[in-house]
Amino acid sequence: MLYDKARIFVAAGGGGNGCLSFRREAHVPHGGPDGGDGGHGGDVVLVCDDSFRDLQTYKRRAHYKATRAGHGEGDLRHGASGPALQIPLPPGTQVTSWDASTHDLLVPGQRVVVARGGAGGRGNKRFATSTRQAPRLAERGLPGEEGWIDLRLKLLADVGLVGVPNAGKSSLLARMTRAAPKVAAYPFTTLEPVLGTLQGAERQLVIADIPGLIEGASDGAGLGHDFLAHVERTRLLVHVLDLDPADGSDPLENHATIEAELRAHDPRLAALPRLLALSKADLVPAHDAQAAAELWAEHVGGAVAVIVTSSATGEGLDTLATELLRRVPLSPAPAGTVSAGDETLPEHKVFRPAADAGFSVSRTDHGAFLVEGERVLRLLRRHDLENDEALAHIEGRLRRMGVIRALETAGFQPGDDVEIGGVVFELHPG
Repeated sequence: MLYDKARIFVAAGGGGNGCLSFRREAHVPHGGPDGGDGGHGGDVVLVCDDSFRDLQTYKRRAHYKATRAGHGEGDLRHGASGPALQIPLPPGTQVTSWDASTHDLLVPGQRVVVARGGAGGRGNKRFATSTRQAPRLAERGLPGEEGWIDLRLKLLADVGLVGVPNAGKSSLLARMTRAAPKVAAYPFTTLEPVLGTLQGAERQLVIADIPGLIEGASDGAGLGHDFLAHVERTRLLVHVLDLDPADGSDPLENHATIEAELRAHDPRLAALPRLLALSKADLVPAHDAQAAAELWAEHVGGAVAVIVTSSATGEGLDTLATELLRRVPLSPAPAGTVSAGDETLPEHKVFRPAADAGFSVSRTDHGAFLVEGERVLRLLRRHDLENDEALAHIEGRLRRMGVIRALETAGFQPGDDVEIGGVVFELHPG
């Protein structure tokens, strides 16, 4: 069974705490602060690994956590940074993070940091100045990023076989490659994509048997979204059409249904080059098969080659293989490349918006002043609010950030309650 979807929880390592320490040695009076910094927490890194084929590993285990960094120690010893946690994923995996950002892992060795480790706290040595020679505060390490990410595997195949159920795609793949999809003498539909390799004289092509599509697949009917996702990265489509459908359906309607579903799922699929393979030619008279090929050639136009095939007798399979090897480019054009005929882009300037204050001030229902903002929240997370020196340091940072001025503009008076990150305290600006 091909596992092409998974959801996992990743957590980066937290940063190490800075150390509050003073040098104490015999015959060395007033040794001064010597607390080291905490290390940086381990990142969670997704790595494209071509030794993986699907996502079944992540169906069995859903939680992944990187290592926390070491804490700082005395004698200016810094904590060790946590090693990155590497999660291998098969090529073709699309990753959607909790913040709705997406990443495509296509090339083996490609790396994406999906959760960053927390920053380490500074030891008290870093707070020593000419006027504060014995600081009694140190920073705490920050927690690492964490959240759920969705993994979706979209097969990286050169050629995709599409068509209605029981059109003969699996039989075609089995005869042209070494793949072994389920093939039987009774009607059924394949429930998962199957890959096979077509061997040419100087190259290979990967062919994917995309399970049978039905009307409404683009809207999720059946397993429509699951199946259509695997067509997105193919470079050529072979529309397999049964010359004599066992259910008595009209081949013209079947062809129109599949083409409409491909367009509805992604307009880019309508622009992909195509071949039309008329399958099961052994079930109809030879002249009828030839007449159907001529009619279909007029219907689809000269850009789409029409080939009569039979998986039972091997008719047309060599011709189809030759066409596939000829029509599929040797390698896809790398993203962002410019052809020789394109003009060179002129130099351009990048304008970035100025950073905003990074916080907001409002009043709560209880009359306290609520300060919100990631920068302010990080400041409080780093310090011990029971430490008087730490509180004085926080007050100085809030003043430099403009928070005190914004509070005073909102009507703040010394001694009023201020809430930051769920913590309520009295603020007495000096």
